[in-house]
Amino acid sequence: MDRNLALEFVRVTEAAAIAASQWIGKGDKHAADQAAVDEMRSRFNQIAFSGKVVIGEGEKDEAPMLYNGEVVGAGGPAMDLAIDPLECTSSVAFGRYNAMTVIAAGAEGSLLAAPDVSMEKIAVGKAAAGVIDLGALVAENLSEVAKALGKDIGDVTVVVLDRPRHEQLIKDVRTAGARVRLITDGDVAAAVATCLPDSGIDVLMGVGGSTEGVLAAVPIKIMGGQLLGRFAPKDTKQKERLAKFGHDLRKIWTATDMAKGDQLTFTATGVIDGPLLPGVVKQKDQIITHSMVLRAQSGTLRYITTHHDAFKK
Repeated sequence: MDRNLALEFVRVTEAAAIAASQWIGKGDKHAADQAAVDEMRSRFNQIAFSGKVVIGEGEKDEAPMLYNGEVVGAGGPAMDLAIDPLECTSSVAFGRYNAMTVIAAGAEGSLLAAPDVSMEKIAVGKAAAGVIDLGALVAENLSEVAKALGKDIGDVTVVVLDRPRHEQLIKDVRTAGARVRLITDGDVAAAVATCLPDSGIDVLMGVGGSTEGVLAAVPIKIMGGQLLGRFAPKDTKQKERLAKFGHDLRKIWTATDMAKGDQLTFTATGVIDGPLLPGVVKQKDQIITHSMVLRAQSGTLRYITTHHDAFKK
């Protein structure tokens, strides 16, 4: 598409981030998420496009707005949308590190439609895109990544979600000689950060959400990195949800499998400081937001700092 909708989506993620920021540290993650959802849906419907939510807040009976399958927009070109109105709701509720609002988009049929189930993942930037293997041992992957990056393995930093299920993974990373950086939430930001040399993050490893996998696959593909994922449903309910989509549990999905074509865009605005973006800054008479916009067609990465009048809607 000639029109860069990603730049129009910035107004959507900015509005959602500002709304969610009102709830930072107040202990109510549901209110924070709802505030972001309300703003995102309202702003979508002011844009001339027709977007189908393929990754959203959940199934229609679970989410009254921005549910999987919902169509938003004022009418126009048909697009797929993968969205997270507020990634890291708990981080916002408890004032922890790393939260943002996210929109990934592409031409109709370009984004992998999947339920929110667990997914085993490994992500790296462009330099190491061709050397990772989801079936390899942790030490083997890290050795290959270190060689590709021209680093000693002791200087390789691996981000892992701080979960009991990752106890062995953390041990394996440390045994291999690499560094572990634990995060409480937010593996979209961490995965994308592997593509940014100044982030200090080289690899993402571990089990997270499949929806986050699709969201991260879009910017990683645009920047030439790689994300490999394999569905790993944790219980019968997740298996049943996945079965409705007909996805093979044995298949290893690449970033290109999850995000197809060259019409892809990625837009995100920080709510709380994280590895990708600073958070919302509130001053007496203005609100400052920080966003990033990626567009596959042009290969551009834009950072946008916006000063909003605090007294105008």
